[in-house]
Amino acid sequence: MVRIQLSALPRTSAVSTQATLDTDLLNRIPAATLWSMTRPGFIAATLAGCLLGIAAAAASSTVIDPGLAVATLLLATLAHAGANVLNDYFDELNGADAANTGRIFPFTGGARFIQQQQVSARDTLRYALLLLGVTIVGGTWLTLASGPGLLAIGIAGLAIGWTYSAPPLQLMSRALGELAVALAWSLIVVGAAFVQQRQFQLLPLLCGLSYGLMAADILVVNGFPDATSDAQVGKRTLVVRLGPARAALAYAALALAAHGWLVTLVLQQRVPAGAALGLLSLPFSLAAASILWNERHAPQRLRPAIVLTIAAALLHGIGQAAGLLLTHAGLF
Repeated sequence: MVRIQLSALPRTSAVSTQATLDTDLLNRIPAATLWSMTRPGFIAATLAGCLLGIAAAAASSTVIDPGLAVATLLLATLAHAGANVLNDYFDELNGADAANTGRIFPFTGGARFIQQQQVSARDTLRYALLLLGVTIVGGTWLTLASGPGLLAIGIAGLAIGWTYSAPPLQLMSRALGELAVALAWSLIVVGAAFVQQRQFQLLPLLCGLSYGLMAADILVVNGFPDATSDAQVGKRTLVVRLGPARAALAYAALALAAHGWLVTLVLQQRVPAGAALGLLSLPFSLAAASILWNERHAPQRLRPAIVLTIAAALLHGIGQAAGLLLTHAGLF
């Protein structure tokens, strides 16, 4: 049994300032529910970022350690899952999920297990802290195996994951959520590469920046169906602040910036030519941007745009990773 001080939690929380985190919830809550609470469909974006980082390390003539690669994938998955569950807890506290009647399942509006009374807010918090706690323990081991630089990446990543949802910063409510996501997913690429290389190199950062922008666009498009309920509870997301038209233009700008950055890198030979396979995502992004603009005032029609946006982000990361590996193998 581990005791965790929760001084960062708001006083309005039903959870006391010192809570007992134990594993009994793993026995009380069905495994399928625990799995769904992490919103696994979005975790694919983290796995793609890890693969891109590992491929960038390989393209720099690093001999890949399979064990460390698997550990990286597992820990990054746990970190993302913990952040998702934590987000559901704080969105229950601020009332955003309860007020959301226009969600597009399963993409927006949270996992909603609290609102459906399948789990309590307290257990949701416990589960999030358990996932993040295991991440910290595993990350400490991985830092010992790869070098102290990973500690800085891990601390930055956990700080972003916490402040994204939690008071007093609540970056998601200050139109800074998209920036936080772009930074977080760029760090995933850099961190996965660092584990293999045991040092910082420029290639993972360059490739990670465009991937981070693509990940941020997922948050932008998901903000449209949630905008009405977010505004009702004072959650000032980017879409709420900008309005539908300007937010749709911001979405297109991020997508074009991501692809333009990658084109520039390839033309200037800052990254291997094979990384250009990441540009296969451009048609998906353009199609999503078109749908988003046409349906910006009808958010319930945005499911195709959300699916295309997720597909574009995954293809952007996996395409770059595949191209880097093919170039390294002399096949591109």
